[in-house]
Amino acid sequence: MSKKCEVAVFYFPQWHEDPQNNAVHGKGWSEWESLKKAEPLFPGHEQPKAPMWGYQDAADPRIIEQHIDVAADHGIDIFLYDWYWDWGATGQSNAGPYLQRPLEEGFLKAANRDRLKFALMWANHNTVDRARFDAMTDYIVEHYLHERNHWMVKGGLFFSIYELNTLIKGLGGIDETRDALASFRAKVKAAGLPPLHLNGIEWGLRVDGHTLPGLIDYFGLDSATSYVWIHNLYPQALFPGQFPVKYEEWMQHAPALWEDLTKRCGAVPYFPNVTMGWDMSPRVPDRPYDFNRYPLISENTPDLFEQSLRHAKRFVEEHDTAPPVITLYAWNEWTEGGYLEPDTTHGMAYLNAIRRVFQ
Repeated sequence: MSKKCEVAVFYFPQWHEDPQNNAVHGKGWSEWESLKKAEPLFPGHEQPKAPMWGYQDAADPRIIEQHIDVAADHGIDIFLYDWYWDWGATGQSNAGPYLQRPLEEGFLKAANRDRLKFALMWANHNTVDRARFDAMTDYIVEHYLHERNHWMVKGGLFFSIYELNTLIKGLGGIDETRDALASFRAKVKAAGLPPLHLNGIEWGLRVDGHTLPGLIDYFGLDSATSYVWIHNLYPQALFPGQFPVKYEEWMQHAPALWEDLTKRCGAVPYFPNVTMGWDMSPRVPDRPYDFNRYPLISENTPDLFEQSLRHAKRFVEEHDTAPPVITLYAWNEWTEGGYLEPDTTHGMAYLNAIRRVFQ
């Protein structure tokens, strides 16, 4: 393949002070506090994780300048920001954006921001009605889509939706959802911007009575990807009774998943996802820990992660995925065990693996 494979990394923006979090947890709280309190569950369990750069403020542009430089130097092209609307710590139904400061005050004000592209992955864990959807899309057009380094895919402004099934529920049905998405596209056109490239996280396209390609076609989606392997490669279904599950065994199932989703997505491209790890024990303080309810992946070494990256790159090349894109989980989902930022155990090893494969 002559064209470079683009590497897009999901960015979890919880590592800063947020007004909604202050109202619930106290001033200055961020999810760093949960990470600091994590405890090992078994011999060799690497908890608590400790960031090599310290417990940084992700809304500080000077901090994000460091992240941008390191990411760009190691073969990463795009930060895909997990983005929230009307969903937050206070539970307000019309709260507007949540956890947006790392993007708006950090990334977009960083002096070196042009070294990376960015886009939104709307983490719509909550339902919104049409009025709130329209308010949200107004906000997105005004605040993000005109930015000079917004990620373009096949000539369109990339925008991903995490749970289309939740969107359908809030809007009242698939017809209403198609109309809302069409209005979003029209709004972007009226603003004089390039067209939208609508991407669906395939996990959120599970709607009773409808097939994956059927919904993709009906909504006019332009591509699909996955957020994390755990949505499809559920460890206790693949390895019943095994606690924890080893990454080396887990990763072997990813190529078959990519193959299946590529076929099921039909005419639009499926961008394979590579997951660095999964361990949400810092978010689950209850003991004894329930491995069946909260599966945990162990021994996810940088060398094995590099093997997974090479498998994904080969998959994109052999399937002539157009455009060639791979998504990674994740830049900094520390409390779910998926992070590429350097820690005190592995240093820059995960980032070096990306650089070896894609640069």
